[in-house]
Amino acid sequence: MLDSLRSPGGPIRLAVPRGALFDETLDLLDAIGVETAAVRGDSRSLVFDGGELTLVTMRPYDVPTYVEGGAADLGITGKDVLLEQSDRPVYELADLKRGRCRMVLATRKGDPGPSEHERRLGMMRIATKYPRIAEQYFERSGRQVEIVEVKGSIELAPLVGLADGIVDLVATGRTLAENDLEVREEIVECTARLVANPVSYKLRAAEVDSLVGRLREAAG
Repeated sequence: MLDSLRSPGGPIRLAVPRGALFDETLDLLDAIGVETAAVRGDSRSLVFDGGELTLVTMRPYDVPTYVEGGAADLGITGKDVLLEQSDRPVYELADLKRGRCRMVLATRKGDPGPSEHERRLGMMRIATKYPRIAEQYFERSGRQVEIVEVKGSIELAPLVGLADGIVDLVATGRTLAENDLEVREEIVECTARLVANPVSYKLRAAEVDSLVGRLREAAG
């Protein structure tokens, strides 16, 4: 077992997401008295001493993997990541109300609406980085779609005929507009969430609950 599980008195390990949620996460940690100066510096280290917490930095998509495996006791990542990896047995403890964005269905401006497109052609082809979220969304509404998983610039797919529309995460919608795309349907709103390893939570419930309370208060 990992050090954090062998030694309940040691610092809790928190997986911190790099990328879009990084600065807001560190600001939230600052607000509850966690030391983040070293994480904000230009060090290439991935593990940092934050005082009461050990901070482990990684890609948001990897957070559930590390938390599930016990390499981190807690983690912060987007709701989109948790929905896409819904089979991972982690506890979702709190909505941190940071990094607010929307998962949407978008098509080219002027194209027929999704329902009309399906009526005419029988099926839509949807490009996305989130195949599970997209599949479940269309299944719930009884619509037939072909999912094309794309890792890069998702906005390109409708422009060159790879797909009829996209399912993607948007904040301001500026990138969609710049690529002549428009939102047709909103699937779910996504924010940063705090998750826990089930074993860590059971062993350190009082500490974790205290930390959750402070984070919720700081998040407003």
